[in-house]
Amino acid sequence: MSRLSSAFAKERPALVTFVTAGDGPTAAVLDALVAGGTDVIELGMPFTDPMADGPAIQAGNLRSLGAGTTTADILSIAKDFRARHPDVPLVLMGYANPMTRRGADWFAAAAREAGVDGVICVDIPPEEDESLGPALRAAGVDLIRLATPTTDAARLPRVLDGASGFLYYVSVAGITGKQQAAQASIEDAVARLKAATDLPVAVGFGIRTPEQAAAIARVADGVVVGSAIVELVGEHGRDAPEPVRAYIASLSAAIHAARKETA
Repeated sequence: MSRLSSAFAKERPALVTFVTAGDGPTAAVLDALVAGGTDVIELGMPFTDPMADGPAIQAGNLRSLGAGTTTADILSIAKDFRARHPDVPLVLMGYANPMTRRGADWFAAAAREAGVDGVICVDIPPEEDESLGPALRAAGVDLIRLATPTTDAARLPRVLDGASGFLYYVSVAGITGKQQAAQASIEDAVARLKAATDLPVAVGFGIRTPEQAAAIARVADGVVVGSAIVELVGEHGRDAPEPVRAYIASLSAAIHAARKETA
């Protein structure tokens, strides 16, 4: 069983958390995520035009790029994380340009060598799978696809074709940040997606509080939190690890309690 499969095979939904590589003391923040109870980590690859991201993650991208973070640095962060945490799944999340500029085969091999479990590429649609998907699959790296409120029944099979690891449901048709979809619409969407695939369905965008995380945990296989963590890193800088750990612990506790309620 892969690390990602194991993370979603627990008796409760997985807590999936996002941070931007090179933004603040990344290694210590990653360790804090694990200490707080994270099940899966998405490591953001900073990019100059993060079109799907809101102000918090845009600011994190700018801080990282301003510090001179390179793709080599990101892979080094991933490799060092894997050495410290051999069992925690790590996913690279970002945009096509940094992933494909040296060739898809190179990126896939480098990701595998660094111990990366999966990749989420925001701006390569399923229709353009050949630009990255075959290389990742050949390297044994999961290609995690995104579904949105506008992914209808006609397009969903294309989204699922070649996807692995888990399905990330973007609950808001917009950018990352504070906006959250109505719970009823999320429940309907998750039910529809789970009827179409055996992949775990994780829900993200707009989840910030333990209460919101608990509500998602009652219906989904995973709860994704990103912008709120990046804001903590931006606010606390080098002192971010402890506030991040405490925040993640509060989310993890809420998810545990929510699943017990529905058991």
